[in-house]
Amino acid sequence: MLHTVNKSPFSSDALNECARFASTGSDILLIEDGVYAAKAGSAYEPALKDVVKKCAVYALEADLKARGVTALVPGVKTVAYAGFVELVEKSKVHTWL
Repeated sequence: MLHTVNKSPFSSDALNECARFASTGSDILLIEDGVYAAKAGSAYEPALKDVVKKCAVYALEADLKARGVTALVPGVKTVAYAGFVELVEKSKVHTWL
């Protein structure tokens, strides 16, 4: 299962709910304001470190650049649009709003 999260963890519980229900081995893709969760040194970093222990976490490269997020929490991988498409093609998608 691919879980997409587009809301900042600082304004929404979408990522927390996603992490709570995502099965071990699931993929989580942070897009739009969701990429703020991937910022190293933020208040959300400890929680995201726990998430990457059970799920593969990706952040959309274009959204990271658009929001000035450069340093990422260890374990978070970046993907370009082509990688986004590959993730969507291989799994069912659940969008957390």
